[in-house]
Amino acid sequence: MSVAFVFPGQGSQQAGMGRALFEAFPESRAVFEEADRVLGFPLSRLCFEGPDAELQLTANTQPAVLATSVAALRPLLARGARASCVAGHSLGEYSALVAAGALSFADALVTVRRRGQYMQEAVPVGMGAMAAILALELPLVEQACCEAAEGEVVSPANVNSPGQVVIAGHTAAVGRAIERCRAKGAKRAVLLPVSAPFHCALMRPAQERLEQDLRSVDFLPPERPLVNNVDARLVRSAEECREGLVRQVSGSVLWQQSVERMAGEGVTTFVEVGPGTVLSGLVKKTAKTARTLSVDSPESLESALAALAEPGQ
Repeated sequence: MSVAFVFPGQGSQQAGMGRALFEAFPESRAVFEEADRVLGFPLSRLCFEGPDAELQLTANTQPAVLATSVAALRPLLARGARASCVAGHSLGEYSALVAAGALSFADALVTVRRRGQYMQEAVPVGMGAMAAILALELPLVEQACCEAAEGEVVSPANVNSPGQVVIAGHTAAVGRAIERCRAKGAKRAVLLPVSAPFHCALMRPAQERLEQDLRSVDFLPPERPLVNNVDARLVRSAEECREGLVRQVSGSVLWQQSVERMAGEGVTTFVEVGPGTVLSGLVKKTAKTARTLSVDSPESLESALAALAEPGQ
């Protein structure tokens, strides 16, 4: 059996996340205490108590999801679980790099807080949008975006699984692309309640700002390979890790292709580490024979450890 640890992105947040881990495991408690100290404000209290409106501000959401993911990871590692490779969806790539020993948790926290600020500030509110396109193949989604652009930006932002693509760009262009996708046979095409059009060319100002920050961050070669978002390929050098984080800001998240790459490398078990189970569902749609486990609570951690310890696994 080959095991991959995969880490969720920004969509997985709600008040209370991480609290049970904090209360159950000293390793998790240390993660939240470090996060509060590094960021200079009580991120742990925001994670545990909300309010949701503040937690859902992207500059808060990004470090909150990162901290909760690492708080799930540390007791998992302390109890002997190991992975042959790691990956993360968008923001989750930072958690994956922490898991791989390529990036310190403290540096990741500071960077994703700024990343959230830069991404929010890149496009004025109301000028950008994102939409989920369901049951339409990627080439047809790409064609619809090209037809709908009319001099504006609209393109695939997240290729999540077969038949699930998220598009992003200027609000009007996304609206036109929705209609084109429906005309081409999409089962559903709906606007998403997001604060900015992530992972498209409109994010280039954020990418340029983040690149300057990432140049001053120390990266190490990952202890286990990372499958990165922007290329869906195995990354083994420190500079490749840094460069992938830069390009993913305005680049598409190739999650389907990343799962396919891991499965092609022999991964048969995917362990989702962090809040929610969104990635587990996407993995099952892409690698249909794979086993999925999740770790976001003391109970799910113990279940995952038991499953990983089964004879023959």
